[in-house]
Formats: sequence, structure tokens, C-alpha cells
Amino acid sequence: MKILVKINGEERPVQGQTVADYLEKTGYCTPRVAVEKNGEILPKAEYDSTVLEDGDVIEVVSFVGGG
Repeated sequence: MKILVKINGEERPVQGQTVADYLEKTGYCTPRVAVEKNGEILPKAEYDSTVLEDGDVIEVVSFVGGG
């Protein structure tokens, strides 16, 4: 079964991945992102234990420094 999760507006296959797995595989710098899962902010302490499930809606926001 293909598990599809909408991440930043795009459906992606993420069978069995945790939020931490996804962030690592896609090159996000974990200390510099915030993750919203199904409309709620996901605490960083839960990234390793939160498995992405079919139909989840995820928003990943990267913080960028600058002036």
C-alpha cells in the first residue's frame, strides 16, 4: 500500500517514515524548521516518534537568517 502524505502542498509517498526520517532524507536542518501536522504544531521532541500516516497534511517551515 502506498502511503500518501501532503507535504507543503505536494502529495508524497512516505511509507513508514517518521517526521525525523523525512526531514533528514530531504535535507532539512532540523533545528531550523517548524513542522505542522494536520493543523497543529508538532513539538520537536516528537519528530522521532511521529510516523507519517496516509492522509496527513504536513507543513514544514524553514527559518532563514538575514537582514
